[in-house]
Amino acid sequence: MNDLRERLEELAEDNYREFSKKLTPTKYLILGVRTPKVREFAKSVPVGEIENYLRLKPKTFEDVLLRGFLIGRLPYKEMLEWFDSQVEYIDNWATCDMFCSALRPAIKKQLPKFLDLKIKKLLEDEHEFTIRVGLVLLKAYYVETNNLAWIFEEVEKLASREEYYIRMAIAWLISECFIKYPAATTGYLVSSSLPKWTFNKTISKICDSYRVDAEEKKLLRKMRK
Repeated sequence: MNDLRERLEELAEDNYREFSKKLTPTKYLILGVRTPKVREFAKSVPVGEIENYLRLKPKTFEDVLLRGFLIGRLPYKEMLEWFDSQVEYIDNWATCDMFCSALRPAIKKQLPKFLDLKIKKLLEDEHEFTIRVGLVLLKAYYVETNNLAWIFEEVEKLASREEYYIRMAIAWLISECFIKYPAATTGYLVSSSLPKWTFNKTISKICDSYRVDAEEKKLLRKMRK
């Protein structure tokens, strides 16, 4: 499997490495491989080699990124076997968000089961990026009418958390709720206990969306704390 790592290293760009270091705080060495190239590389790995690669401990940021894309290629049952180990390696917004997006094929037909089995536990964790994984997965796959009240309850439980990447994920999640269900989400915002920073960031995220009309944005800006 070291040949996979060598092939990944061959895709590195010196200039992009320096750019990526500024954009992505992580404890891992950054090679400087662009995310689309890592994603394409993941598609080229034979299915029979995926789990062999997953057994290796990642050494670089790109290793973790590739690992997430490969796990997303696995059938649901096999994906579950590797899911927790990937979450443990995540220490930045990029590997978090890319992993969550890569899971769509594996979980799209198992959303209720996956919510109960994994996401609820993620949200109860203490670690910043473990919680962020849960929040980003909610934003990506669970913003539906029957989930709204529960989502708002979970966000309230996390409202006092001060970690930047949790607060940003909350803002991102609630903005998606507003875009799809403006009346219900406005009702939540009016009564929420979100602190000033998170509340105002949520308003900003909503107002950044082209899916929200000008009149709604005007009213939202008046709600800022």
